[in-house]
Amino acid sequence: MEENKTGLLIFGSLCCSMTIVAEHKEGEEGHKGDGKKMKAQKPSKTAQYMALFRAVETVRPEGRALFRDPYARRFLSPTMRLAVIIASLPIGRDLIPRLIRRSAPGALSSGVARTRYIDDLVDRTVREGATQLIILGAGYDTRALRLDSLKSAAVIEIDHPDTSRFKLRRLTSMMRNLPENVSYCEADFNTQSLEEIGSASTIKFDAPTTLVWEGVTSYLTSDAVDATFRWTEKFPGINLIFTYLDRKVLDHPEEFAGARRLVAHLHDSEEQWTFGFAPPTVPGYLSRHNLTLIEDLSTADYRGKYMADRPREIGYEFHRTAFARRESIKATDSPRNPKG
Repeated sequence: MEENKTGLLIFGSLCCSMTIVAEHKEGEEGHKGDGKKMKAQKPSKTAQYMALFRAVETVRPEGRALFRDPYARRFLSPTMRLAVIIASLPIGRDLIPRLIRRSAPGALSSGVARTRYIDDLVDRTVREGATQLIILGAGYDTRALRLDSLKSAAVIEIDHPDTSRFKLRRLTSMMRNLPENVSYCEADFNTQSLEEIGSASTIKFDAPTTLVWEGVTSYLTSDAVDATFRWTEKFPGINLIFTYLDRKVLDHPEEFAGARRLVAHLHDSEEQWTFGFAPPTVPGYLSRHNLTLIEDLSTADYRGKYMADRPREIGYEFHRTAFARRESIKATDSPRNPKG
């Protein structure tokens, strides 16, 4: 019996591996509510991969996961759900992450550590007085459901209609009532300006606000990035948490492990990275928009912060997360201690 169970597990893992690799090639770093056109009626592949990473982290043994996201697997394809089930078993606990790393070196640990880092930043800003959270290009972000700190805050999620509707269908299939403090705003960034989106939503520009802009800037033009930062100037007090690419990966991908193959693949696909910052220029850029940089970490930095007890992994070091703030909200030290 044990031999049959092991054989089925190996067979299932191989099927998962082949499908995960195929899906990764089809949708790697795809649209997540940015300025690129999305395939009609198809939800975001990037959002699904981030949900997979969170689901795999969630099934780690008690006390060893950086966070718990019981909603993530609801956004997954059947094959990805099978991968999560296998990862929850002792014999598959290391196998599934290994298969993901083979397909996309560094992506899993980068996504998981970044999720925990942004969780901590959101918790911190709410604790320090933010009463409104805006998630721009929300994808399958579940912070409004996962983080206790947000139960008393107004949360506005903004994303492409296809992704937003798919997300709502999945959530309503598992929850009788969605939280009253969360608003889901559909926005087509190809046809609507942020001014139009802001006026059509429940955003309060005079409220102490945290804005999360995760996994989006790399697909935008510099004009679109500038326009978004100008839009944030409407908030007298704001915490801004955003991710970006180190510009060097676009110009010299060979300087980052695995990046040359990744950039070449993206160049041949419908999705390409188009924007990045040189990290030393970020403080000056932010200051022109009346923002002060509090912290700017690379993937290696937040892996070191939260995953020091795990085997060292390389890849995706060009992904960075910055935390900035308009000076009307007091700055303090960044979060340090991982949750148990």
